[in-house]
Amino acid sequence: MAIILQIETATQVCSAAISKDGHTIALKELMASNIHAGNLTLFIQDVMARSGLQFADLDAIAVSKGPGSYTGLRIGVSTAKGLCYALDKPLIAIDTLQMMAAGYLFLNREYTGLICPMIDARRMEVFTAVFDQQLTEVAPTAAKIIDADSFKTLLHERQLVFIGDGASKCADVLRNENALFSDLNFNSAANMSKLADVAFAAGRFEDVAYFEPFYLKDFVLTSPKKK
Repeated sequence: MAIILQIETATQVCSAAISKDGHTIALKELMASNIHAGNLTLFIQDVMARSGLQFADLDAIAVSKGPGSYTGLRIGVSTAKGLCYALDKPLIAIDTLQMMAAGYLFLNREYTGLICPMIDARRMEVFTAVFDQQLTEVAPTAAKIIDADSFKTLLHERQLVFIGDGASKCADVLRNENALFSDLNFNSAANMSKLADVAFAAGRFEDVAYFEPFYLKDFVLTSPKKK
């Protein structure tokens, strides 16, 4: 039975969870801007305490690898790698968009369409992919600028639900009877539990020394607007 500490920091959500055998047993999370650096380790301590575990009891550390916020991903991955080094535990990397799709399917087990997680980038751009019921990619991960023709072929064939913090800004553009939208948060470390357990059982571990987040796009430094 694998006991895994899970970390999700790809968006404004700062989230930590503990899973046993693919089931979440403790969760601490908060959605707010610029809180990850000051809160992630506190959230980890909280879920460890509430689960009654010591760090030595962990079998692995899992982290949401991206795409997502450059700063958020760096904080999450560096924390996970630090714990792996200190505890001599393996590192598991979970695709952030697939994790979001898994969370939607967990809450909507009767849904038979496709799932399109969207992470807000800038303006009408999102980091996105499309998954089927088996969480297999139907459309690969990409940074897309959304317009009226986006996902046109898929929407013609079947229902497609758009989720994540990038979905709401696209609702007015993606007008189609097969387009569904959810405003729930699926960027939760709890949604990593099944995926992390499967990865652990398969021995899909990362090289702690060389692993880097999946940023998808290069970091762009911008200057604040003058008042």
